[in-house]
Amino acid sequence: MASITARLTFYYAAAATASAALLFVSGYLMLETRLVRGLDALNAAEFGQLKARLGPDYQSLTPHAIDNRIRDSADAASALFFINVDEPKTGMVFFSRNLKRRSIPDVKGQHDYNVDLAGTGEVRVSEFVMPPYDVTIATPMAPVRTSMRGYVAVCAGLLLTMLFASAVIGIALARVILRPLTFIRETAVRIGSDNLSERIPPPRHEDELADLTRLLNQMFARLENSFNQIKRFAAEASHELKTPLSLIRLHGEKLLEDETLSPASVDAVIVQLDEVARLNQIIDEMLFLSRAEANAIPLALEPMAPETMLRNFEQDAIVLAEHRQRNFTLTTNGTGEVHCEERWLRQVWLNLLTNALVATPEGGTVSMTTGYIEGRLRVTIDDEGPGLAEAELDRIFDRFTQFGSPERRALGSGLGLAISRSIVLLHQGTIRAENRHNRSGLRVIVTLPTI
Repeated sequence: MASITARLTFYYAAAATASAALLFVSGYLMLETRLVRGLDALNAAEFGQLKARLGPDYQSLTPHAIDNRIRDSADAASALFFINVDEPKTGMVFFSRNLKRRSIPDVKGQHDYNVDLAGTGEVRVSEFVMPPYDVTIATPMAPVRTSMRGYVAVCAGLLLTMLFASAVIGIALARVILRPLTFIRETAVRIGSDNLSERIPPPRHEDELADLTRLLNQMFARLENSFNQIKRFAAEASHELKTPLSLIRLHGEKLLEDETLSPASVDAVIVQLDEVARLNQIIDEMLFLSRAEANAIPLALEPMAPETMLRNFEQDAIVLAEHRQRNFTLTTNGTGEVHCEERWLRQVWLNLLTNALVATPEGGTVSMTTGYIEGRLRVTIDDEGPGLAEAELDRIFDRFTQFGSPERRALGSGLGLAISRSIVLLHQGTIRAENRHNRSGLRVIVTLPTI
């Protein structure tokens, strides 16, 4: 996709070159007309000389006398003029020798015209009436055509020069015009969640760019206000929601100490405590997602070898898999380093592992594999479950999205994969899911940039 600078340069160069081309075409037509009129004037001047040599008594002259009076003049101008004198009733009275007894072609109804003369080429013809004679004088068009070809060659060179010069000027003008926009873009890119109070300085002149700057600053003000509201909501929700839940949990635990409760009541209280714990977890996860999507989670990124981090995670993964009567394997390929915060990536691996263990039947195996492709760390987690429909693969990382049996959906909140995606995105990585190709099961692929 062409940049605005390239488009402005193209438009400017095209407009300037087209304007020059129109001027050159107009100049061509005007110059050609002027040169042709000059030939008409030459023909008229030659006719004036012939008329003067014939004298006032030309009507009484015989053809022989006419030839004697104008022959010398016609021969002297034979390099430039072709002359016919015609008497409509008796025919041709005089031919200039350069015509070799040929007549100049006639175009009915026109007195000044161009024709092709055999052996000579294109000529400009002028007809004059000198009763009872018609005098036809022609002069070659070759000088005019040579001049016009030279004009075209000069104009073509000027057009090429104009095209190059306008392109250079267009680039310079585009950069000058777009310099305020470049400054606005750089400032807008620099403004992030940690400096939303920064604003774009207004330009010195009141124009469209000043209106755009004010509009962007208003937008940043609204973003700052929304961001502050999100942070206040997170803080208030953490306090206002979790405190009552803690009180409910404490009262429930106190009820369990009452030995007079029936077994059914004890079971009901235990269910309530489990649901309170689950609600606490959902609140924590929702708060995390809100902060992550608002870029309000600062990361303490450090260079780390993924192999070391995953080997530490492997021990916990094996224990979790054995607890659920499943197996876990880790295969690492290659070495490298990534910028990351280990506790957040560990949360990602734990969420993906938990989902894979739930999907895998008893006795099955969850496989985790790492490798390096085109400067990126690639981590895949494969389960041996039934997989997902193609339409479900795009929704698996949405909030509160769960697939499978009701018993399986009851085990989670539907936020684990959404949280995993947020963490991966904070690390400038990608995450996606696909069905395994060689057998049933789901594969989740995480990529992270390497150092």
